[in-house]
Amino acid sequence: MSHAMLGKLLAAAALLALSVPVAAASGDPEVGRKKSTPCAVCHGANGISPSPEFPNLAGQHVDYIAAALRHYKNGKRKNPIMQGQVTNLSDKDMLDLAAYFSSQRGLAVKH
Repeated sequence: MSHAMLGKLLAAAALLALSVPVAAASGDPEVGRKKSTPCAVCHGANGISPSPEFPNLAGQHVDYIAAALRHYKNGKRKNPIMQGQVTNLSDKDMLDLAAYFSSQRGLAVKH
């Protein structure tokens, strides 16, 4: 096998290896919608909060939502309500919820 052919083979393998974790780390918005019922109490049915006391989740970046949920679960972020809500969530649950809320339209900002 030539060096050029070996280089192409290694490059293809590297690209494949990089794409696998990304695919495995994505959530399903429809599954997340079904899991979001408890979230609606504070954050609204579609992620737009009925109260200024709770943040809007609709339209937030998927990575931000997933990281915030993980941080509540591991105690890096402190909030007794959220820590109680995420206790039984799996990584997949958190990714599904993040995918759902990030797919929703957030409030339009008027300038």
